[in-house]
Order: sequence, then C-alpha cells, then structure tokens
Amino acid sequence: MTKKCTICGKSSMMVWHRVKLRGKYNPTIKRRKYPNLQWVYVPVDINRMAYKPYAGKKIKACAKCIKTLAKRK
Repeated sequence: MTKKCTICGKSSMMVWHRVKLRGKYNPTIKRRKYPNLQWVYVPVDINRMAYKPYAGKKIKACAKCIKTLAKRK
C-alpha cells in the first residue's frame, strides 16, 4: 500500500532540518516526512463530490480529509 491519501493525493515530502548555531545555520540531514494517514469508513449517504466514488468503502485518508469528511451538512 502506498503512503498516499486516496482523496487528495497528499504524499511524502523531503524536508531539511536546520539548526542555528552561533548566528549561522547548520544544515543537517534531509528527512522524508509522511502524511498522517488513517483508515476511515466513508458513509454511503455522502454528498461531497470528492468522496462520492468512495461511498461505502474503507480507505486511507489524511487527517485533513477526515476532518472535512466529518463536516457533513
């Protein structure tokens, strides 16, 4: 399973961690950051267009998409 959000497509990214030492930045190692993916069940009666293809299924979604999913009207 890929580490990618099924809905928005958010995936990993490379980040630099910089440490300031005596007025100068000391670049340290590059690190790969992954999105906060969690298994979530999309309800059958969903009205949002982004979630329609996944209605009634269990998918891996990022925390931001899960938060949007909870804001049903």
